Amino acid sequence: MNNNENQKKNKLPEKLEFNLWYNDIIERAGIMDIRYPIKGLYVWYPFGFKIRGLVFSIIKKLMDSTDHEEVLFPTLIPKTEFMKEALHIQGFEKEVYWITKGGNTKLDIDLALRPTSETSIYPIFKLWIRSHIDLPIKIYQIVNTFRYETKSTKPLIRLREITSFKEAHTVHETEYQSKLQIKKAINIYNKFFSLLCISTLIIKRPSWDKFPGSDYTIAFDTIMPDGKSLQIGTVHNLGTNFSKTYDIKYEDKNGIQKYVFQTCYGISERCIASLIAIHGDNNGLVLPPNIAPIQVVIIPIVSKLEKNNIYNECKRIYYTLKKNNIRVYLDDSEQRPGYKYYKWELKGVCLRLEIGSSEIKENTIILVNRSTKTKEKINQKNLLNIINIKLKEEEKILFSNSIKLLKENISYHDNIDDIINKNIRSVIKVPLCDSEKCGVEIEKISKLTLLGHDLKDHYYNNCIVCKNKTNYIFYLSKKY
Repeated sequence: MNNNENQKKNKLPEKLEFNLWYNDIIERAGIMDIRYPIKGLYVWYPFGFKIRGLVFSIIKKLMDSTDHEEVLFPTLIPKTEFMKEALHIQGFEKEVYWITKGGNTKLDIDLALRPTSETSIYPIFKLWIRSHIDLPIKIYQIVNTFRYETKSTKPLIRLREITSFKEAHTVHETEYQSKLQIKKAINIYNKFFSLLCISTLIIKRPSWDKFPGSDYTIAFDTIMPDGKSLQIGTVHNLGTNFSKTYDIKYEDKNGIQKYVFQTCYGISERCIASLIAIHGDNNGLVLPPNIAPIQVVIIPIVSKLEKNNIYNECKRIYYTLKKNNIRVYLDDSEQRPGYKYYKWELKGVCLRLEIGSSEIKENTIILVNRSTKTKEKINQKNLLNIINIKLKEEEKILFSNSIKLLKENISYHDNIDDIINKNIRSVIKVPLCDSEKCGVEIEKISKLTLLGHDLKDHYYNNCIVCKNKTNYIFYLSKKY
């Protein structure tokens, strides 16, 4: 079987068949091996782990530049601490993994595998904080978390071991300072997702669907190619709920003991799932240059008479780009050029350079853009400048496409007849009051999940359910 036949046989499903396409690309592009013998646990391939490293290096840089300090807390949480916050535990009780034995010996205290870290970090905050001079505290960690996910699992989206959970925890003297930190956290995540070329909806979750133990929750949602929404980031204002549970107090300037105000915010490898799903196409991954392990691949178009000249020229260009911090790969394998094109398109390499005998004679290079698939002949004299310009263009194209996908998959409805008994496959927004009764009713009518309302101010509308005045616009969708 020749290379062309192999390519046809191994062709990805069409992206329109999103679930098949997504599961296939995760394996074929070398992101994750899904064959680990425990449901909901997956193995990072080296290529996928490089993507993961580049993505999380961006968030680390953003956190470090905004006065957050990185820490690492233990994975195990004693049941005595875990069970203190009733609302928090109620939200996680069905998902907790418990360790009850060490070897053959029953433990004195059962230990929870961390589902999230509030109950492991906050008892230590009590020890760290004595006075107002100890505040604010802003820390973050990137850790594994474990949740017994009973729904169907999906790589990078719904897991029992989340291998890449970035969570930040902050502590403040006043409610005003904690609310200000919420705004700063939203700005950090906005910047992060824009660097991944992912457009998002920033939504305040309804009061009955907020993070357990929080005053309120802000979520970042994006829309996947099948029209479902995916939550890819959350920001929580905890108020004094946890500080009262764990007795975290500080002495103010007047010597008065006061409870601290807290926030927390997190993202996971779902952000990687979203960039794979949103940017990819029928040929494979399309990676933003910021997080592409290989930004440029060089393909020699070899002729027998000039083989050495072509390889030498390719090596020269390779070292020029590498010296200038371009993540470049020279594919000098014996495989045919067509096979190499297929392979590196599947891997999402941003730019492909083709160099043969005619290019050497003309002092030119054939450049192919991954996202647009455009091919052009460029002069070697300006190669480095052109490469940098093209990589910036790729970012703009991908972000623009993401914004377009978001807009095309949102529709507004203020007439309930428009959504009754309709099989809606996208995100809808409706005027709705902030009552759980109307929220439950609209979910029942639309067969969608209520995500929450956006943060913008709106002129008064009539609630689509009860017809009372409201200035909230709520989003609903099928969700992962």
